[in-house]
Amino acid sequence: MPHPVPQSRRIFLQRAGVAAVAVAGGSSLLTACASSGGGSSSENQGEKSADNPFGVVASAPLSVVIFDGGYGDDYAKFHESLYSDRFAEADISHKAITDIRQQMQPLFNAGTPPDVLDNAGAEAMPISTLADTGQLADLSDLYAADAIGFDGMTVEETLNPVAIESGQYDDTPLVLNYALQVYGLWYDAALFDEKGWEPAETWDDFLALCEEIKGAGMAPLAHQGKYPYYIEQLLWDLAVKHGGPEVAYAIDSLEPGAWENESMKAAAGAIEELKAKGYMLEGTEGLDHIQSQTRWNEHKAAFITCGSWLENEQKEVAPGGFETTVSPTPLLPGAALPFDCGRVEAAEAFIVPAKAENVPGGLEYMRMMLSKEGAAEFTKLTAAPTVVNGATEGLDLTPGAASSIALIESGGDDNWNYYYNKWYTPMEPKIGSAVAELAAGRIDADEFCSRAQAAADETAEDPNTVKRTRSA
Repeated sequence: MPHPVPQSRRIFLQRAGVAAVAVAGGSSLLTACASSGGGSSSENQGEKSADNPFGVVASAPLSVVIFDGGYGDDYAKFHESLYSDRFAEADISHKAITDIRQQMQPLFNAGTPPDVLDNAGAEAMPISTLADTGQLADLSDLYAADAIGFDGMTVEETLNPVAIESGQYDDTPLVLNYALQVYGLWYDAALFDEKGWEPAETWDDFLALCEEIKGAGMAPLAHQGKYPYYIEQLLWDLAVKHGGPEVAYAIDSLEPGAWENESMKAAAGAIEELKAKGYMLEGTEGLDHIQSQTRWNEHKAAFITCGSWLENEQKEVAPGGFETTVSPTPLLPGAALPFDCGRVEAAEAFIVPAKAENVPGGLEYMRMMLSKEGAAEFTKLTAAPTVVNGATEGLDLTPGAASSIALIESGGDDNWNYYYNKWYTPMEPKIGSAVAELAAGRIDADEFCSRAQAAADETAEDPNTVKRTRSA
């Protein structure tokens, strides 16, 4: 996912201020929100019909706040134009910011939140706290409504299943995670064609390729060391593809010993091996996302760990002819899943606050985002797919978007995801710290697993933490 500059875009709630809000059940947010007034005004609730399923009042103002990260906000302006075409009388307020929590929490506390909020970035509000304290509108009516541009289909029927799964809290859909993000090892396909290199499918072959790349005077792998979330993606992919999705289910469910699973230990050992053999770009553990990705664009490293926002984020930096392409993570010996699958995440968390003045308008805006035209335009502008199936058909795709969609399709039901970082907000920075130490070679695989398990056990024992369970 994209980043604000200079902050990391995909480090979920790692700042101490955000974590502090959630540690005590989001006490400052919880107390204020629970006692605040506001809510969708009755004068903004109109008559519902087949063409107006939520009862939008045509003249009711609509306020939209967008996270201004690597995706930018041009796509949101397009979605707003779709809304204006339908409701010409409505005054639309558009705001693009990076410090979501600092600007939005006072509005939530006062009961005057925007009608639509893209709650994303390092400064995002803790989504689990918002969900657990009743601050989010139920999206069930949105998913049951007719999809725009898909004849005879509901909105839900047009969506990748991970979109529904990722936005549910206690079986109620509360969040629209809009961008379909693909994780893997990214490389320049033009460079690899020139060198005669091919991404490896097995770990042994990957190590052999790394040795060849190193011999050619290039670092095999870079990562965004200041933000260990990135190299953590490689760790996770190795572990889940080795042991199956049950590895992720156990960690998300806070099962005892889940981080010390054989597959996680093997994955941590693989990261340790990369560092020990000198296959990581020198100094990469001290670089932020822009620095490391720019060095990768300069061919100082052959691979980089990232998600499918990478191409759009680097478009002003990548040299001409650079073909940003994703490869699935290679397989450790004895892997349970196939090579051509990976972590596919629905992200960029759009919400309609329960106390918004214009809840019907917020839901209709989301329906337009999920229209075939709205989703296609997002991909055109950002080179990233959305959760809307079939919206990219007929588009002239960039290498990054094309390879991302190919991995989504090839992985099918074997693609996987995890949620512990969203469900248990205070736990994520502790895992990130352990990952950073592992990738820098300061601790070994056993110590990493021990530290991660200690963080999980502490979370499981916290009576103020809402526990969630995954079994599929």
